[in-house]
Amino acid sequence: MTKRPPFEIGSAKVPAGTRMVVDLPVSVLSDHTPVNLSVEVIHGARPGPAVFVSAAVHGDEVIGVEIARRLLRSPQLKGLRGTLLVVPIVNAFGFLNRSRYLPDRRDLNRAFPGNAGGSLASRLAHLFLTEIVLRCDLGIDLHSAAVHRTNLPQIRITPGDPVLQELGRAFGAPVILTSPVRAGSLRAEAKERGVEMLLFEAGEGLRFDEIAVRTGVAGILRVLRHRRMLPAKGISQPKSLPVVASDTSWLRAPRGGLLRTFRGDGEAVEKGAVMAAVSDPFGETDTEVTAPFSGLIIGRAVLPVVNEGDAIFHLARVSRPDAVGAAMVENLDHHSNDPLFDEDEII
Repeated sequence: MTKRPPFEIGSAKVPAGTRMVVDLPVSVLSDHTPVNLSVEVIHGARPGPAVFVSAAVHGDEVIGVEIARRLLRSPQLKGLRGTLLVVPIVNAFGFLNRSRYLPDRRDLNRAFPGNAGGSLASRLAHLFLTEIVLRCDLGIDLHSAAVHRTNLPQIRITPGDPVLQELGRAFGAPVILTSPVRAGSLRAEAKERGVEMLLFEAGEGLRFDEIAVRTGVAGILRVLRHRRMLPAKGISQPKSLPVVASDTSWLRAPRGGLLRTFRGDGEAVEKGAVMAAVSDPFGETDTEVTAPFSGLIIGRAVLPVVNEGDAIFHLARVSRPDAVGAAMVENLDHHSNDPLFDEDEII
């Protein structure tokens, strides 16, 4: 059998059947410290698709970095077919500063396709797109909610794409949310260039969440198995099918004050159910927040201090909301004896 050619990226050549961390120069800080886009390339001995996994496009979304770390130490990757590119930290500037944005206050996920001679955000977007995204057939981009919010584990896909629907089901997150792409986003540019993209949302900015991390790692391994890049051994199937949502709405604080929430992530609520109350610091007023329709909580605020109009619950219309909470518990229990998820990893 003819040996596969090496995978070339930047100035490096990764031989078939090996793995290597490659540093792609991005910029130099004002104190002369170099900044790189670092990617671990796992180039399988046997041919197959090329897939990238990326995290921390927003620098404060650290949960994806932990998912990438655990993925890279997964023993299942030893049997990889094709090529896997893992970028644990895309936005190193924001990660170091614990910030969503780049130093120029731009959002990297609105800077694609970028420009090699443009702003810092534009240059980084161009480098990531050309060296990572366009070298692949499929990408899985890992995100969390912003600071002071949390998201139920969910896969977001472009509406009307049967391939992405199939991949979303293979991932096995509790919810698949169909949402239009936004101009300048990685998902929009990938779609334009013919690269399939899954976006995984889970947890809170600047925090770890064990359920979200386990869901993310298991989901990526399932997608790689689905693409026949990994053998089935050691990769579990989700016990329950995800629910699909295409219509969501943010519930906002009716007034400023102290927020007391009565419902949590993944809970099903009936129309008119009391979900929270906002009170003034003296306890003289108490304004209830009720569900405008029956649905499933897929995101919520975790900061108890709110101003009028702040987003406090993200509610989705789904066909069977009661199934989601049970599915999350079942799938987590299913991994409790998996060596990939040992007790030392519990946060």
